[in-house]
Amino acid sequence: MTPEETYGVLLFQSVSYAIKAEKILLAAGLPHKLIPVPRHISSDCGVCLRFPSGLEERILRALEGQVEIDAVHPLK
Repeated sequence: MTPEETYGVLLFQSVSYAIKAEKILLAAGLPHKLIPVPRHISSDCGVCLRFPSGLEERILRALEGQVEIDAVHPLK
């Protein structure tokens, strides 16, 4: 990650929610990546969705009403 590249992550209650969110974002053409949840965010195993910080509002709008999001965190 370069200094100008910053990311956020979305946490979900289950892997199935994360996969559903991935499909929605693929269909919307929004860049993202499924990654393991960083340990500094949660010790639970699982996956989260990483996205460029500048697209947070668009990502959240695309998922609104379609998949439940537990939390949004900046990725440091």
